[in-house]
Amino acid sequence: MSACKTNIACRLRIHYNTDMLADDIPANEHYILSGTRRLRCGFTTGTCAALASQAAAYTALTGHTPKKVTVRTPKGWLVHAEPVPESAPTASSKSAPPLAARCGIQKDAGDDPDITDGCIVYATVKLFPALKSSGPLTVRIDGGEGVGRVTKPGLDQAPGNAAINSVPRSMITQAVQRVLEDFSFSGSAEVIIDVPEGKALAERTFNPMLGITGGISILGTSGVVEPMSEAALIETIDAELRIRAAESPEGSCKPLIITPGNYGEAFIAQEGSNHGSDADGLEKALRILQKIPTVKCSNFIGEAIDRACVYGFTHLLLIGHAGKFVKLAGGIMNTHSHTADCRMEIITAHAALSGAERTTLTAIMDAATVDAALEILDAASEKARNCSARASDSGAAGACATGSTAPCPAESVSATERAAAGATASAVMERIIKAAEAHISRRALPDVKTGCIMFTNVRGLLGMSDETKTILTYLKNNIRP
Repeated sequence: MSACKTNIACRLRIHYNTDMLADDIPANEHYILSGTRRLRCGFTTGTCAALASQAAAYTALTGHTPKKVTVRTPKGWLVHAEPVPESAPTASSKSAPPLAARCGIQKDAGDDPDITDGCIVYATVKLFPALKSSGPLTVRIDGGEGVGRVTKPGLDQAPGNAAINSVPRSMITQAVQRVLEDFSFSGSAEVIIDVPEGKALAERTFNPMLGITGGISILGTSGVVEPMSEAALIETIDAELRIRAAESPEGSCKPLIITPGNYGEAFIAQEGSNHGSDADGLEKALRILQKIPTVKCSNFIGEAIDRACVYGFTHLLLIGHAGKFVKLAGGIMNTHSHTADCRMEIITAHAALSGAERTTLTAIMDAATVDAALEILDAASEKARNCSARASDSGAAGACATGSTAPCPAESVSATERAAAGATASAVMERIIKAAEAHISRRALPDVKTGCIMFTNVRGLLGMSDETKTILTYLKNNIRP
């Protein structure tokens, strides 16, 4: 953390009422390409807080709100903003009350669909002159109205602290100290960040799930918002993983379920409650799912595995809808369709290795969903079994399941159709799950046990490997009630 702060201190430069850096391109004039679209960048709530703090400190010392404030973010880009004045400074007296002012900065998220876009982040700065002319400048930071409060361990800030992350805190500190140094102020400063709309906005964020109450978080590691950026979502996944790790009891058994989203959670709830007290074997083991902490990772399977290993989880169970998880069999760890969509290619390849006929493989390649592909496999397998049985019963020629009307010797039909009959949906999914587990295992650390369970909403549980069954049995016997 100290290295991070040092980096910010080196790269952060704050100015007010100046155009000396006008040759630089401001963050909200940067653009990135997303497909064929040109999207404008913006800046974070952390940058807003730093700019507002700078403006408030300047106002508290001079009695005048600056027309413009500028910050060079940790990413190296500038941000210019016009402060929203809130109150005049309090004049000093013999008892030396603090000089104080409040200014705000309106959030500009560029073309990113950020729910905080347009809200105003305020900073109230109170200055306490030192009794002596020398001494270090100190800055204390806290959150006010609309800024969340941390209630669970494992996040960037300890429980009880305002949800103002480390990088924004460093940016705020640097902003205020720079102003005070420019005016040769000696003493300390108290900074309170508030967001009047924050409490309402927080209901539309992950904060309630993460145990952050009362408002939004003041965030940002680069200081800028890049439209459609994956970084913010990955940061949220990382935060939830840290919470789950902090909540897990110490010991050699620290399991975790990783699932993309709501379908996975619903499957876990259903499988964990479907089996009565007389269940045994695998069914009884599946009941343990509800006792294992679960983290939703959206499409970022690989990122979630990486971070789960870093945070010390010993057993990882990946549970997901086959519509996404089939891709894992191809080593694809970001399952968004814009990144890769080779579900039918993977199913077709494993169906071919299982013995499916060419007409069946062609139909699978044309299928729109995994469920449709599995229906094709089962229908073709059933047709092959019937054809083989008729040929065996009659001892005569039969029609092949390929659709050919040419007669075939009974023994030839039997050999061909036996392979096709074995290419059932369950057989193909067994191959796919084993391939997916191999890729998951390679992504995780060597001493982390990994397993994979796939399902669809239509068919329910599709299957799991023997390794997964072993993990479930181990967890059933080792997780404390």
